[in-house]
Amino acid sequence: MKAAPNGLKALADNGGELHGPSPNPATNLVIADIALRTGTTLARRAVERAVLGASYSPRKAKSILRGRTMSETLLHGALARVALGSVPGALFIGGALVAKTLYDRSHARQARRQGEEVIEDMAQDGETE
Repeated sequence: MKAAPNGLKALADNGGELHGPSPNPATNLVIADIALRTGTTLARRAVERAVLGASYSPRKAKSILRGRTMSETLLHGALARVALGSVPGALFIGGALVAKTLYDRSHARQARRQGEEVIEDMAQDGETE
């Protein structure tokens, strides 16, 4: 008996039965790929809307997401690909995101403190009048 080519090895192993909508394994792979990409895109959009929905109305969140530039979209995709491509990439991108978050939070505290000082000064000025 001849050995089955690599693409047909799975067919030979399961008695020739096919799993999927098409008898062509390549077509089944394309269908699976499209289904997974569509599901991932829908899940990503839902998470983005949920994150923005915590601070903005659904209409405003939708317009924010639509307002992204192509370069932002490509940059985010490239960073995700680097993070998914290897452990060092994941560590680098994850570390950069943690650093950016800590930087943003440290400046937010400073801005909040300055705002509180201004409010306190205004309150003191209001008491003296």
